[in-house]
Amino acid sequence: MSAWLRDETPLSPARSDTDERRSDRPDIFRFLRDRDEGHHTARVTAAGAGWLASAAAYPRSTLALWEGRPTAPAVLPCGTVFDVVNVDTTFGRRMLDRLWSEGPGSGPVAVHRGRMLLFAAPGTAQRLPSLLDWEVRVPPGRSPRGRGDAVPPPLCHGTGDAVTIPALTPTEASGARWVVAPDTRHPWLPGPEVMLWACVRAVRAASAADVRVSIFPPADQDAKVYDVSRRR
Repeated sequence: MSAWLRDETPLSPARSDTDERRSDRPDIFRFLRDRDEGHHTARVTAAGAGWLASAAAYPRSTLALWEGRPTAPAVLPCGTVFDVVNVDTTFGRRMLDRLWSEGPGSGPVAVHRGRMLLFAAPGTAQRLPSLLDWEVRVPPGRSPRGRGDAVPPPLCHGTGDAVTIPALTPTEASGARWVVAPDTRHPWLPGPEVMLWACVRAVRAASAADVRVSIFPPADQDAKVYDVSRRR
């Protein structure tokens, strides 16, 4: 067995039994540090590879293939071990920022061919589209809420679908990479409600970024002035 597959060292710091029961999410501090330092390629551990392989029809054969070709991408079925929410990379990074800065964190996340793949709990692909549809629906007699109108429709991969994931050891030439790599046999995965929350928060964050505050006094002295210092 290769040295890579023998390495069982987790990426996150040691945790107590209580912490382990509470969550198997990737270490938020590692993710934030890597993001701030510009480290876009995360490393999949042997435990994480075992979790990914468990989605395949023949997990042992899949692991053997990866052992021989750790730099090759793989195709895995969705719907049993995980679903995947596939979004535009720019919008996906906004979702990821909200998940880690204001929410519960994320499951494994990868970038492939200009799209961001957010791994989610099985069943998310079936429920998320209807939740998004409800979020943007305008009730009769009311004006648009504007909260979800700008949500780019995600591609949701569930039962019957398959996705191409980056190699366990990605190369720069491929362009595909792990942003949050699987590093445990039982990673925490967000459900459809969490993904909906992240989509809405990402839209709000984008809307707030479009606001411009001028250093010059307004031409209309009677114009309403907003206290921007109270923004969170």
